[in-house]
Amino acid sequence: MNKTFADQVVAFNQNLKYDGNLPSDFQVLNPYLDNPETMIVMEKFYHKYYNDSNQRKFLIGINPSRHGAGVTGVPFTDTKRMESVCGIKMQFAYTHEISSVFVYDMIESYGGVKEFYKDIYINSPFPLAIVRKSKGSWINANYYDDKELFKDVKDFMIDSLKKHISLNLNTSEVFILGKKNAEFISKLNQEANLFDKMTVLEHPRYIQQYKSKEKDLYIDKYILALKNN
Repeated sequence: MNKTFADQVVAFNQNLKYDGNLPSDFQVLNPYLDNPETMIVMEKFYHKYYNDSNQRKFLIGINPSRHGAGVTGVPFTDTKRMESVCGIKMQFAYTHEISSVFVYDMIESYGGVKEFYKDIYINSPFPLAIVRKSKGSWINANYYDDKELFKDVKDFMIDSLKKHISLNLNTSEVFILGKKNAEFISKLNQEANLFDKMTVLEHPRYIQQYKSKEKDLYIDKYILALKNN
């Protein structure tokens, strides 16, 4: 029997690990190994919304945050929206993640979760959470925050993007969240020829933090781009 889109995503996440080098003040967190409930919730989510073999468009984030996908296993989805919108409750964690607020408002305007996830797959070139040491504690980090870090994770990122594409993603146009993210994905694309066209959208965190008054304009921009073809 052919594996569904959901089966393939679950298998990708189950086998996810980063064994490469990292600069000394960075660490990679693997939510699937750190919290057994993450694996269960992630499986429920993909089997609920991706239990088919349809081709989807690819929306690319940066890397998961500790409070969003770092807990639920699903990009841009904190436990709050996992329960209230997707109907999947987490027993042992409760998180609120600022980017998740924008993404789920946009999904509602798109036509709701079923409609959106039928058309779109979201993930990141570096699909695990990255943290860096700062004044004795660990804070969220992006894969592009440090030249050495990017050099260390680059090949792993190209490999991850190829694995995502093999799920049955449309590579004629890819949607990238964040301008800086797009600069780095453009470098990966020049090296590995992954996508024909890159469309850049403002990152949800940036919109929520700095442009919340114009949020509806950004939602319209996302929907116009994603429903374009």
